[in-house]
Amino acid sequence: MASAEEHTILPRPSFDEPVKLLIVVSPYYSDIANGMLTGAKAELEAAGAAYEVIEMPGALEIPTAIGISDRGSNFDGYVALGCVIRGETTHYETVCNDSSRALQLLGLQGLCIGNGILTVENKKQAEVRADPEGQNKGGGAAAAALHLIALARKWGRQSKGIGFKPFGQDTLMAGDTDGSNIA
Repeated sequence: MASAEEHTILPRPSFDEPVKLLIVVSPYYSDIANGMLTGAKAELEAAGAAYEVIEMPGALEIPTAIGISDRGSNFDGYVALGCVIRGETTHYETVCNDSSRALQLLGLQGLCIGNGILTVENKKQAEVRADPEGQNKGGGAAAAALHLIALARKWGRQSKGIGFKPFGQDTLMAGDTDGSNIA
């Protein structure tokens, strides 16, 4: 039984500088979204983090909203909250796989994202996971984003001088010694 299992919860990270996150939530199942949002807000407030909340129609729009926001804002991290409940068609697999894959790709690009998009078989499973006093997956997603921000702040500013240059630094094209052509 899953509820009898013990889980390790990492200590909440602390920050020397202010932290600001964007919570992107799909209210498609509003009762589930509200529970997860309550849990995420509580976790961020306990860490002293500032946050804003925006809504998107569904789980598929959440990664796009995060990508757009990252290009035009100053958020340190993101919390993705939504719920996909299996139905009678293959739409479930499409939404689950594509939203998860898109969030992972954004994360591999350096964005600090806590993925709280539930993928469940039925509403009862969603209710258990969305309960801020229960499994609190909204709070867990917020905690994951905070841990990623802490890691990015610890190592993200260092350049080791090998591999790809940090964003904003020019790269000389092969064969150019005078630096007149850059990539």
